[in-house]
Amino acid sequence: MKSPSNCGHTEVEQDFDISNWDVREGCEVRQILDRVADKWSLLAIAHLERRTLRFSELRRLIDGISQRMLTVTLRQLERDGLVRRTVYPVVPPRVEYELTPMGATLHTTIRSLVDWTEGHQQEIARARAEYDSRQEDGMPVS
Repeated sequence: MKSPSNCGHTEVEQDFDISNWDVREGCEVRQILDRVADKWSLLAIAHLERRTLRFSELRRLIDGISQRMLTVTLRQLERDGLVRRTVYPVVPPRVEYELTPMGATLHTTIRSLVDWTEGHQQEIARARAEYDSRQEDGMPVS
């Protein structure tokens, strides 16, 4: 089996083929995209970009996340090398999370996505209202 590093490249626009995300043997591009684009991961990464945080601080900052979901999210981000977990041998144990250098490189991408969303939120709201109106009128939406 090929390692994920042998997936080929998708950054060149003319060679960008979405179908390759699912079919390249041994390539985990889709799985990684699913992880870093998940709402809980995005929020955790965004908060950790600013500073090292304890679990309880992160949970307070990320509105609506359960303790279990935050645990799962942080473990996945740690497994992918995006977050570093440090346990201090004190009673009670103190655990801190911080972005790794690779994890920190996601900040620009996340910021771009947030900027795009903020810049298009009015258009999206109009499109949603039009869609919902057509649904209510019984018009087919194709």
